[in-house]
Amino acid sequence: MKTIRLKAGKERSLQRQHPWIFESAIAKGSADAGETVRIESHEGVFLAWAAFSPTSRIRARVWSFDETQRIDAAFIEGLIHTSVQARSLFDIQSNGMRLVHGESDGLPGLVVDRYDDTLVAQFTSCGTERFKHVMADALLKATGLTKLYERSDANVRSLEGLPEVTGWLRGEGPTEITLHEHRWQLLLNIAEGHKTGFYLDQRDSRYRFFQHTLFRKFQSVLNCYCYTGGFSVAALAGGAGHVTSIDSSGPALEKAKANVLLNGFELSRTTFMDADVNASLRAFIAQGVQFDAIVLDP
Repeated sequence: MKTIRLKAGKERSLQRQHPWIFESAIAKGSADAGETVRIESHEGVFLAWAAFSPTSRIRARVWSFDETQRIDAAFIEGLIHTSVQARSLFDIQSNGMRLVHGESDGLPGLVVDRYDDTLVAQFTSCGTERFKHVMADALLKATGLTKLYERSDANVRSLEGLPEVTGWLRGEGPTEITLHEHRWQLLLNIAEGHKTGFYLDQRDSRYRFFQHTLFRKFQSVLNCYCYTGGFSVAALAGGAGHVTSIDSSGPALEKAKANVLLNGFELSRTTFMDADVNASLRAFIAQGVQFDAIVLDP
């Protein structure tokens, strides 16, 4: 096992269990990409086991602060099982959810979202790249699913010296998926959409906006940077009389229109603008156009 020795005083963040070791903190030591290394203080005291990234400013990402812990397939499988089981405790009103969220689940560089019967994973660090197939098998075992699509196309991979990789890692199936969320449905494409295909992190925000629209009886709503129309659909479901949706992506606007129709709403209750949001807002001000509510999520 190779050892990374830190500079004097650089052990403090690790003693507080911060999971990153920066290049500037290292006195000596090196390893191959993704290799598990022993992190020691300047005095040679054990601090953590970590995955080494030779080209990144974040030179190592912590797997464990327990010196007795073996970093192997069983360790990875255990973390994934725990992560998946933790999500089962929540009553999430959707067939889409995040199952693994990087360092929060002790798996730095791994993000996994579930869309109905399909998993989508991003491997964005050298450590997760090395354990990729172990992680893929563990995810299928923990969920009972058979399909996993890889979306390792985040910019951060280039900082790790890793190429972009997308495609089916396990199984195969359609990339167009219908997300069921609260009182509405949304079409998404795991191969083309932002992040792993959609913004699952805004699920509760969409529902709260639906509630605000319903109880405050918003009639005119402006959705800026609307993407595929999640907030637009939520507003319509809440009874908004008219929703104006702006985005600079024509394909995203077409999906937003499809989502409006999918939920049984008339397109006459919507206006879709393929335009720059800032320019549009200035034009609205000049024209004296007002809205009851504005969604602004750049």
